[in-house]
Amino acid sequence: MQLIFKTLTLVNYKSHRDISVNFGERTDITGDNAKGKTSITEAIPWLLYGMDALGSKLDPTPITYEADETRVSLLLEVDGKAVLLGRSLKKNKTTYYVNDVPSKAGEFNEVVERLFDKDLFLSLYNPIYFSSMHWEKQRSMLLQYVPSPVNKDVLKQLPDEQNKCLTALFKKHNLEDIKKIHSENKTTLDKKYIAAQSRTKTLQEQLEQIDLPTVPLESLKVELAQIDKQVREKESLLDNAWEKNKVYNSLQAKIRNLQEQVEMSKERWPLLKNEELEDSCRTCKRPLDEESVTAVKKDKEIRIENYKANHERLRKERADLNVRLEELEFVDATELRNEIRELDPQGTPLREAIRIHGEFGRLQEQVSQAQADEKETLQSLNDSIFILDSVKAFKSKEAELQGEKVQALFETLSVRLFEEQKNGELKNTFEIELDKKPYRKLSTAEGIRAGLELRDVLSQQSDLITPVFVDNAESITSFKQPVGQLIVLRVVAGQELKIEGVDAK
Repeated sequence: MQLIFKTLTLVNYKSHRDISVNFGERTDITGDNAKGKTSITEAIPWLLYGMDALGSKLDPTPITYEADETRVSLLLEVDGKAVLLGRSLKKNKTTYYVNDVPSKAGEFNEVVERLFDKDLFLSLYNPIYFSSMHWEKQRSMLLQYVPSPVNKDVLKQLPDEQNKCLTALFKKHNLEDIKKIHSENKTTLDKKYIAAQSRTKTLQEQLEQIDLPTVPLESLKVELAQIDKQVREKESLLDNAWEKNKVYNSLQAKIRNLQEQVEMSKERWPLLKNEELEDSCRTCKRPLDEESVTAVKKDKEIRIENYKANHERLRKERADLNVRLEELEFVDATELRNEIRELDPQGTPLREAIRIHGEFGRLQEQVSQAQADEKETLQSLNDSIFILDSVKAFKSKEAELQGEKVQALFETLSVRLFEEQKNGELKNTFEIELDKKPYRKLSTAEGIRAGLELRDVLSQQSDLITPVFVDNAESITSFKQPVGQLIVLRVVAGQELKIEGVDAK
C-alpha cells in the first residue's frame, strides 16, 4: 500500500495561523530556527494520534497569539483513493472529521487503524522514531517480517548426533519443553549421581575392610560338610540310644510301680487272712442268724479268692516285664555326647569363614550393582547434558540463521538480535550498529542515514510506502533517496519559513 500526502492545512496550530502545504515527491522546508518547520511535520501525527512525531504528548495550541480553535486537516491518497482527515481542538474538546464528516473518536481511530499500524507508520514517517521505542518493541516489529528458520533448516546445520537427537525429541515436544524436561532431569540426576558415587565408595570401603580367608570357599564347605556329616551320624546314634533308653526306663518305671503294688498287696494279706467274722449286726448289735453267718463267711471267701487272683496278676505282670527288661539294653550315651561336644565346635571357625566369604560375595554384588547404577545414572546425566547442549547449539544456529536473514535486508547497518551470557545461553537483545558503533553513539548525520536505511527496510518488508521527513538536514551532506515522498527540513540562518517545490500560502 502506498500512502501519499497531498495537502496539509494548519489553522491556529502553534505558530501557524493559516497555512496549506502541497506536498510533492520531494518537499523542502527551510528557514531559521523557531520558524515552524518541525511544527509542520509534527502536525500530521497530532492529527492522526494526538501526539508528536516521537509518540509524546503535544500541545498544538498557538504559542504567540490566542485563538478559539486549532484545526489540522490532511488530504491523503491511499493507493490512488483520496481520504480527507481532520482534527480540531476547541475549548479542550476534540472533534474529528473523515471526508469533512464529523465523526466520533472511535470511528476516526478505526479509519486510521485500518490504514496502518501506529508504530509502523511513525517508524516510516520519522526515521528516528524506531530508535525511540523500547528495544523489545523494535525487535518484535522487525522480526514480524522475518520469520524464524524452520526446525529442519536449523537441524541440517547441526552435527549428525545432535541432529538425530533433536529430530527424535521434536516428535513429542517443542524446543522449550525439551529444555525444561532435561534441565529438571539434569538437576535431579546431578544429585542422584553424587549419591550413587557415595554409595559405591561406601560399599567399596566395606569390601576392602573384610579380611577374606585364605582357604577357598569350596574347600571350607567340603570340610564343614564332613564335620556336619559326622555330627549328624553321632546325633542319629544318640537319638537311637535315647529312644532305646526311653523304652528301658519306661519298663523299669512300670516294674517299680508293680513292685510297689505287690508289696502293698502283701501287707494287706494278713489283715484279710486273720479277719474275724462278725456274729452280730454292726448297727443294732443283735446276733446274726445262721443264714446271715453263712453269708458273711461266703463273702470273706470271695474276697480272699479275689485278693489271691489280683496278687498273682501283679506278680505275673512284673515277671513278664522283667523278662522284657532282660531282653533290652540300656545304652550309656555319655561318650557319644562327649564326642559330639568335641566335634561340633570344630565347624565353628569354618562356618565363620564361610560367613565371611558370603559377606564378601554379597558386598561384591552390591558394589557391582552400585557401580552399574552409578554408570547408568552418569549415562542418563550425560544424555540430558548432551540434549541441553544440543538445544543450546540449536538456538545458537537458529539465532545465527535468523540473524543472517535479518542482516541480508540491510546494506550498511548491522543488527544484533542476541547476546551470549556467561553460561553460554543466548539472551534476546536488539542493537542497531553502523560501522560497529551502536545507534545511540552515532552522530546526527550517521543517525539520519541509519534511520533512513532502517525505515526503508521496514517499508519494503511491510509493503507500506509512506512519506518520510528528514529533520536537521543541514547536518548531513548527502543521503540515499528513501522510498516514498521525502520532506526535508533544513535550518537556514536569517531566513523566513520557505516551502519549495509546492505552492505555499
